[in-house]
Amino acid sequence: MDYPRLDTMQQKILITLFTIVGSISGAAFAQGDDHPLINRFPDSEVVDVEFVEDANYRLVLGTLQRTRGVVVPENSERLRGDVTKLRYEISQEFNGDDVFEFFQQQFNASGYELLFTCSGRECGSSNYWANDIFRNRVLYGPERNQHFMALRAGDAHLVLYIITRGNRRTYAYLEIVEEEGAVPEINLPTSELLASIAETGSVAIPGLSFINDRQLEDTQVLVDIASELAGNAELQLYVVAHLSGTQELEQLLNRSTARAQTVRQQLINLGVESSRLIARGLGPLAPSCAGDNCRERVELVLR
Repeated sequence: MDYPRLDTMQQKILITLFTIVGSISGAAFAQGDDHPLINRFPDSEVVDVEFVEDANYRLVLGTLQRTRGVVVPENSERLRGDVTKLRYEISQEFNGDDVFEFFQQQFNASGYELLFTCSGRECGSSNYWANDIFRNRVLYGPERNQHFMALRAGDAHLVLYIITRGNRRTYAYLEIVEEEGAVPEINLPTSELLASIAETGSVAIPGLSFINDRQLEDTQVLVDIASELAGNAELQLYVVAHLSGTQELEQLLNRSTARAQTVRQQLINLGVESSRLIARGLGPLAPSCAGDNCRERVELVLR
C-alpha cells in the first residue's frame, strides 16, 4: 500500500508537535523499554533491547573505511561504561529524514552536544555500520537512506543510526553509553521516603553501596530508616533487591537475594522486628523504575 507523502511544511509541523508531546510524556519511560535520555519517535515500536554492563566501547566520530581488511572510522574515542542498545521500527508513513529531524530537534532542545553527524553516502558503507560497527545485520540498507549522529549528554554518550532498508522498513537504532554512577539517584529525607511507601507502595533506598553482596559500604541511611520504622510499627515490608549483569540468570537471582537478605539483616540489627521484613531477590526480572539507578537497587515494598 502506498502512503500519501506530506509536503515539507506539513512534515515540520508534525515533527514539532511530536517533539512537544514526547517531552510531556517522558515520565512514561520508566514503564516501558525506552531510556530516560531519549523520547522514541511517535508510533514507533521497540523490537530489540540489549544491555551490556561495564563495556569497553568505541565511539565512532568519523566516516568509515576499510583498511587492510579492517573497518575503521576516520576518528573515534574509547569509552568505558554500561551500554543500552535499543532498536525501533518506524511506521511506514514516515521516512528516515522525518525520523532524523525529529531526533535532531529533540537533542537540540535537551542541550546535548553534537560530536559528529553524517547522512547518505558521506557516512560510508551501510554494510560497515550494520555488520562491523553495530553487529546487527538488520540495519543494512542503501547508503543513500542512512543517517548517523554521535552526541554527549552530560556524563553519557548517545549514538543514533537511522536506516531505511530496501523493503521500505525504517529503523532507528540507539546506543547509550553511561559511565558508572552517571544516572543520578533521587535522595529523599527518610520521613518523606517512608511517606512515599505509604502513597505509592514502594520506594528505592537511596545511597546504598555494596562492598560485596554480603557487606554494605555505608549503613547510615538504614540507621535513619530503622529509626523511622520504630515509629511506624504497623508497616510491614518486602526488601526487594534488583541486579543486572552479564552473569547467568540464576546467579543474578542468587546474588540479588543475598543483597536483599543483607539489607534486611542490617535493619534487624538496628532494631526492626524480623517479622516485619521479608527479603526477595529479583535479579534483572523487573528493570523498570522511576529515576534512580535501575540496575542495582534495593526497594522497600509495602506488604
